Amino acid sequence: MLALGIDIGTSGVRAVAIDPAGAMQGQGSARIAAEARRDPAAIWHAVGEALDALRPSIDMAAIAALAVDGTSGTIIVTNAAGVPTGPATLYNDQATPAAVARIAAIAPRDSAAHGNTSPLARLLGSADETSPRLALHEADWITHRLGGPLGVSDANNALKTGYDPVAGAWPGWIEQLALPVALPRVVEPGTILGTIAATIAARFGFDPELRLVAGTTDGCASFLATGADQPGDGVTALGSTLTVKLLSNQPVFAPDHGVYSHRLLGNFLPGGASSAGAAVLARYFTPAQIEDLSRGIDPRQESGLDYYPLPAPGERFPINDATLEPRLSPRPESDALFLHGLLEGLARIEALGYRRLAALGAPRLRRVLTVGGGAVNPVWTALRARILGIDVTTAARTEAAYGTARLALRGLA
Repeated sequence: MLALGIDIGTSGVRAVAIDPAGAMQGQGSARIAAEARRDPAAIWHAVGEALDALRPSIDMAAIAALAVDGTSGTIIVTNAAGVPTGPATLYNDQATPAAVARIAAIAPRDSAAHGNTSPLARLLGSADETSPRLALHEADWITHRLGGPLGVSDANNALKTGYDPVAGAWPGWIEQLALPVALPRVVEPGTILGTIAATIAARFGFDPELRLVAGTTDGCASFLATGADQPGDGVTALGSTLTVKLLSNQPVFAPDHGVYSHRLLGNFLPGGASSAGAAVLARYFTPAQIEDLSRGIDPRQESGLDYYPLPAPGERFPINDATLEPRLSPRPESDALFLHGLLEGLARIEALGYRRLAALGAPRLRRVLTVGGGAVNPVWTALRARILGIDVTTAARTEAAYGTARLALRGLA
């Protein structure tokens, strides 16, 4: 018995099958050309290619549950039969200033529907037609194509479209917008939606009783992939920017810091993103230099330097100050000591980020799992553990498709 996760990413589709113990049993992938990423037909075609690529490695009939994740905020508008009426609007597409302003005038300050790329604002700018139309997130539409009911979404994908994860409902203020489309019914991620369509089962060799499970966003799926599943579990992404997410039994909202809360695993998932990160390190050192210089750093010792390594003025989380200046001096003669100070500064920002979430109502940090390029540096890991005061480990899995497969497992319980 296997569970399957399908990830609709920014440049392609990945399918991962796992067993109930979480061991990966097979995978398949397909690319989507950048110029075709808005075409629902191209997205659906890539799903088929990824499933075909998966088939040689596993018995497809052994898959008992399937879930889909998609990029947060990518919208497909369909007619009443579920046929797209035009191209998808992507997660990073800009809404019209007028639509953004309309939402700003009536939406609560802590709503995730605010912003220039708001999917709700983009829906406001869509053409008004007399025939019934339905707004779906791309994961919703793919799940429907696989056999799921039309017009159903999950609470994670619906968050930026204005869904209230605390009340568990679309808020009343959305009615004031008089949207030209209908919004989907929302269920919790992991909810069983039905069984696979007979034509899809025959096409790919699935068991006709395969359960379709409500999915999630790619970001939430990546969190699930790490194995974090208890309140107080944190996941730090050490990429070009530094982001933290913390599973919480309380919702946390801090719009000024860009902090919102998804509902996940019966809890909430707040997080924040700093402007600081590994991009600052890349300004001064190559990856090979960082690896070499790290050997000369004792992570048990303080550098004596007090850096706040921003790439440019301005910070939003964990400090909300658009004028905050980078603090990168004095620079010592020793490159190893300079790198020590930079890594220490980033670790302090990470620790402050988790303290900020706790101050806003999240639980105390109990462990940290790390993803991203910085996770492979053992010196940085040890230094972070000293400053955080808890165990820090590298996540064994980070792929969104794997996390969505873990979500699909809930359909087998």
